[in-house]
Amino acid sequence: MIYTEEDFLPLSGLQHFAFCRRQWALIQIESQWAENLRTVEGDLFHARAHDEQQREHRGGVLILRGLPVFSPTLGISGKCDVVEFHPDPKGVPLCGEKGTWMPFPVEYKRGTPKAHQADELQLCAQAMCLEEMLCCEIAEGALFYGETRRRTAVPFAQELRQTVRTYLKEMHQLYRRGHTPKAKPAKGCAACSLKELCLPRLAKGRGVGEYLRRMMEDTP
Repeated sequence: MIYTEEDFLPLSGLQHFAFCRRQWALIQIESQWAENLRTVEGDLFHARAHDEQQREHRGGVLILRGLPVFSPTLGISGKCDVVEFHPDPKGVPLCGEKGTWMPFPVEYKRGTPKAHQADELQLCAQAMCLEEMLCCEIAEGALFYGETRRRTAVPFAQELRQTVRTYLKEMHQLYRRGHTPKAKPAKGCAACSLKELCLPRLAKGRGVGEYLRRMMEDTP
């Protein structure tokens, strides 16, 4: 299936979807959002990486920041934090540059490596967009975590690529239906900026009336 530009979903939503389908739907379908310390710190961290005025050569590597990418096949669009282009005979020509270059996407994250694959899936989707746009094959990229100040290499294995395709297909289906999945309380809910909008406590058996009564009692 080939998607038109009007049907593109934000690439960044893949990370939300992989972490929690309901969180993604609240943001993408219901246009709900709330900030907390984690989201503000993340925005500031990405703002430094997304300085689109920076285009530099360093050690023979071309570095571009905030590079727009899209994929009609996957139906997504977004921006890469950083894309390094390394000289490579199997690479692609770039306007204004001599030789051929192989893209290497680098995504910046504020915290530390996670137990789930949400970050890896987002990075892989960026690579798949770059492959479609530049007609090349990208073997790997990297995640840079702000707390460890180190890169974690991410090979773009077929299993990871297939998960990207599967998740994006489900995202498009939910978006077309306008369906928000029910809450499934989990350990990660406590740190979610949308926890009060999501109402995860309702999924534990409490009725709406009891929840609203408790909220009103807590209000000064």
